[in-house]
Amino acid sequence: MSTSSRIPDAPTDAPSSSRATVWRLVLPTLVLVVILGGVTLLLVGGSTKPSLPGNAAAVKLSSFAGSAVSPPQPAPAIDTLRNYDGSSFNLAAQRGKAVFVTFLYAHCPDICPLIASNLHNAYSKMSPAMRKRVAIVAVSVDPHGDSRSTVAAFVSEHQLTGEAKYLIGSAGQLAQVWKAWNVGSENDTSQPDLVNHSALIYGIGANGRIYTIYPASFNPAQLIHDATPLLSR
Repeated sequence: MSTSSRIPDAPTDAPSSSRATVWRLVLPTLVLVVILGGVTLLLVGGSTKPSLPGNAAAVKLSSFAGSAVSPPQPAPAIDTLRNYDGSSFNLAAQRGKAVFVTFLYAHCPDICPLIASNLHNAYSKMSPAMRKRVAIVAVSVDPHGDSRSTVAAFVSEHQLTGEAKYLIGSAGQLAQVWKAWNVGSENDTSQPDLVNHSALIYGIGANGRIYTIYPASFNPAQLIHDATPLLSR
């Protein structure tokens, strides 16, 4: 996905040093606008409001640092996919833990690396005792590009080896999971190598219900804080 903007011409009668100053001031602003435009679209899957399982609403509660899901929703099943290392996975087997689920693809140039880095930073700053009670799960939104080897390289690059499960599967298997979670995923028509997808993180309590959501730009401290109340659910 890309967003383009026309850079205004500098006045023709301005000296070269002034024109250089104008460029230095204008370019960072335009780059920021482009990035934020892309981030906003990816965060909400092309709409102004995230679509949550059960069509629940996002509200603010004092007990959570992230946005709360109202009412809390049973986490849809994830039991037909395999971790990139070939091992089986069943979300239901994570009951008793605080689980953070997100949707990524390994060739993503911007949003997915941001999410992965934030997840690593959050997990690495938890106490060893807390890490044993927290699970991080990523689900692929790119069944064709997310092979075992490409995902392994992505996980290693973002220091999630041993910290996160990254689930892959066939297009049909993944599409069923996306539908259950109300996650949008489609190839970018202008750049076929890219995938437009919802980019939220879902916080699941020990009882298997979704209680919180976070944008890609979440602060790792939010997950660290919310792990405790999620474990009490």
